[in-house]
Amino acid sequence: MPDVLTAAGARFHVAERHDAGSLARILGGGADLLVDALCFTAADARQIVPLIRGVTSAVMLSSKAVYVDQEGRHSNSESAPHFAAPIREDHPTVTPSDLDYNSREGYGANKVAAEQVLLESGLPVTVIRASKVHGEGAARPREWMFVKRVLDRRPAVFLAHRGEGKDHTTAAANTASLIERIAAVPGQRILNSADPDSPSGLEIVRTIADYLGHRWDDILLDNDVETDLGQHPWDARPPIILDTAASSELGYVPVGSYAQTVPAEIDWLVAAARAGRAPSRDDPFFAPLFDYAAEDRYLSRSVGSASH
Repeated sequence: MPDVLTAAGARFHVAERHDAGSLARILGGGADLLVDALCFTAADARQIVPLIRGVTSAVMLSSKAVYVDQEGRHSNSESAPHFAAPIREDHPTVTPSDLDYNSREGYGANKVAAEQVLLESGLPVTVIRASKVHGEGAARPREWMFVKRVLDRRPAVFLAHRGEGKDHTTAAANTASLIERIAAVPGQRILNSADPDSPSGLEIVRTIADYLGHRWDDILLDNDVETDLGQHPWDARPPIILDTAASSELGYVPVGSYAQTVPAEIDWLVAAARAGRAPSRDDPFFAPLFDYAAEDRYLSRSVGSASH
């Protein structure tokens, strides 16, 4: 519990998200604002609808994973989606379903089903669709793949497709600012949440390295290089960009750009590494992103070729 919130009079209650009795005890008296970060299915949404009746403004955190391109591909598809322009809130979405929400095909479909339950309730619920979230305490801090490379003093960083890929970033701080505005202007709506800029993979790498005062060689691999080297979580081509005009029209003001907001996460990751609490390289998500042996072989071949 952050000290600043405790000092302001905030209280922390422990409750199981699926225990209707616990939720009712906490929210039975109503609230000015309810933010549900654990609403993954239609059943989750139906559970909180009765509680929202006593809430002035409610927010459900959803995801850009609900959007589909003309071929029906989404962010979790086996093949990458192609969006021709920044994605508006009225863009087509996946078909709602009750597949396992913890699966690639089920995640977005369940989010849509949950959104529909809440938006059809007639209550003041705003659905927020975020993109690649970053911030202190992130469950999956994607920036770790580059922060760790700095901490390991790697001499080079590899980027596929010349680092040109873009998958819109979303600072938790910017989403919080949007929620603050929603609290002041209750309503039933869908809003995208993303940073005011949309950095490429190369820009993200340089932002992190510059902040940590590290210098390395940028190895920008051409599009025709057949290798797993340089893969990173933001390598979307064509870029995936969220249109945030509707949020701006509501009066929302972002806290800052990616470069202005990501330092909080970087500092947290550095501190976690020093305390032995950093994400593990054996984590299934991070493991493919830390093939130092392959990088070293590439660098050795490059040096050998240059010497001849």
